[in-house]
Amino acid sequence: MKADALAAQRSRRVWLTPESCDLDEFLCAVDRRTDPADYPLASDIRANVPIYHGDAIRAAADDKSARKALMAEWVEAMLTGPGVVVFEKAFFDLSAVDAATLIFQEIIDEQRRDRGGGGDHFARPGANDRVWNALEKLCLGASEVFARYYANETIAMVAQAWLGAGYQVTSQLNVVNPGGEAQSAHRDYHMGFQSAEDIAAFPAHAHKLSPVLTLQGAVAHCEMPIESGPTLYLPFSQNFVPGYFAWRRPEFIAYFDAHRVQLPLAKGDAVFFNPALFHAAGCNRTADVRRMANLLQISSPYGRAMESVDRARMAKALYPTLRGMNALTAREKANAIAACAEGYAFPTNLDRDPPIGGLAPPTQQQLMRQALAEGWEPEAFAAALDRHALRRLT
Repeated sequence: MKADALAAQRSRRVWLTPESCDLDEFLCAVDRRTDPADYPLASDIRANVPIYHGDAIRAAADDKSARKALMAEWVEAMLTGPGVVVFEKAFFDLSAVDAATLIFQEIIDEQRRDRGGGGDHFARPGANDRVWNALEKLCLGASEVFARYYANETIAMVAQAWLGAGYQVTSQLNVVNPGGEAQSAHRDYHMGFQSAEDIAAFPAHAHKLSPVLTLQGAVAHCEMPIESGPTLYLPFSQNFVPGYFAWRRPEFIAYFDAHRVQLPLAKGDAVFFNPALFHAAGCNRTADVRRMANLLQISSPYGRAMESVDRARMAKALYPTLRGMNALTAREKANAIAACAEGYAFPTNLDRDPPIGGLAPPTQQQLMRQALAEGWEPEAFAAALDRHALRRLT
């Protein structure tokens, strides 16, 4: 093979683009059936999804061999299998769920009084009630309830199975009210929260890595019949590597709409899935079910730098220097900014720092580049950086 042809082929393999999305290749990845023989520890297979019973999980929790066998089966189901697992009766004692529900409802009522029921930036006003950082708010407001709720063996086992020890739990309470519309198909955090232009800057192996750095889950806080709109899934779709581009394309959206599956949940059930799985909240067609779920975003402990760095302080020191360095090109200045300022939007406080006009709030790097391009005075940049930092605090 000639050098230029090899270079072009290698570039296409490493640098994915929207043009990397081939519907026929996608069909090869998703047009499969779940073989019950592959998941012998599951109590059932429904709509291609393995179902596990909480009693069996709790019975296995104290047996090292049985525990590891269950966890290994879940990993393969979410990694290369259908991508999603359901846990019936994940909570044996529903009083912990009910107690947490009361706390969350108090927070929602307070938010409605203070903000006029502003709702959720992922849906039209009134469709959803959202409690951002529900984890911290529950812990600080009712630590005994928090302890009972997160003592749950199923949550701990599936989190460790996917992410290993030291995992980091966050949660967002979501209530889809009657009439709440369905979402369009998407993937989730990390790359699912970035634009197609942004993720094109990441090599293909990062597209493969992103899903194993986060586990997506939900605990049902009420009965969720199909008509209430529990989450829609497309089994096996996490296996399509260019999928972070594909879910935005109309032909893939149409395929999802025609082939997605949906499973009802009972209060205390839980579902966990690979965040690269194509999924979407369903339409709440009921007149009286306020579909409440505690959405769990559990992250790998490895998603952190080795050293603590005060990047805001560095950015304030570097900005006036870059502003006066005419010898550097714009790209060279951008390189220096990348080494100095924070280039990722999360974690943040989504109550104070919601995405406006995009999928994620602005980063330090974006703010610094904007300031340079618009010729801000150093004092103005420093003040903007302080406001940016304040919005991110809990």
